[in-house]
Amino acid sequence: MKKEQLEKIKEWFDEYVAGFYGDDEYFNANIELKDRHSRLVCAESLYLADELGLTDEQKQIAEVIAILHDVGRFVQFERYRTYNDPRSVNHSLLGVKIIREHNVLANLTAGEAEIIEVAIKYHGDKQLPDNLSGEVFLQSRIIRDADKIDIYRVVTECYEQYENDPDSFKLEIELPDEPWYSDEVLQKILTGRRIDYRDLKTLNDMKLIQLSWVYDVNFAATYNRIRERRFLEKIIDFLPPNDDIKQVAKTVLEYVDRKIKQG
Repeated sequence: MKKEQLEKIKEWFDEYVAGFYGDDEYFNANIELKDRHSRLVCAESLYLADELGLTDEQKQIAEVIAILHDVGRFVQFERYRTYNDPRSVNHSLLGVKIIREHNVLANLTAGEAEIIEVAIKYHGDKQLPDNLSGEVFLQSRIIRDADKIDIYRVVTECYEQYENDPDSFKLEIELPDEPWYSDEVLQKILTGRRIDYRDLKTLNDMKLIQLSWVYDVNFAATYNRIRERRFLEKIIDFLPPNDDIKQVAKTVLEYVDRKIKQG
């Protein structure tokens, strides 16, 4: 891939997303959320690519994947007014469909296009398929980690805004803001098991599952990023200050510290 090809894809993305903005303040706020997120995931992908010592061409592919990874989100929100996949559509598969319909990758080699499409297709799944290998596997892990890093930024900023002024909060709150959390969700995070989004009942459950994302991180550099920005501590502070949450905090933070030491 050449640098000019990367720039053309980024230009297409700018024009495509610009077409979604209108007069609806609530709609615009949610579109802007994913617009900014896509651009910042590019930065996180490049950070990971640098840490992993990748070539310039690999970095360019990583950046294309990053800018396009959530391209399905804009139509998703336009059609369904939610970013909740189970209640609407698989945004990853929708993104690949949109990329193909607009011939976004037409000037790339078949091999480059495949890497990009596969990484986007699986970036939001619970786990990657077992049959991925080589460059596809590498790039798929990079986008999943880069995505998590910036989603941590997004959710911590959102929780702060929502707590400070809930009446003027303009973004979607997917679950009821109740003071309790589900015991099943709590036990799964304490034992390092995967949590199904269908098990979530409250906003506190959502915060707990976000803490559990640390069990699905691929690179030590990602753990370093999460730790240095104190994302986990910020989410913990938005949960009830009781013994259950203290145990969750201890479990999750110690897990991350072990992973950082292992390198």
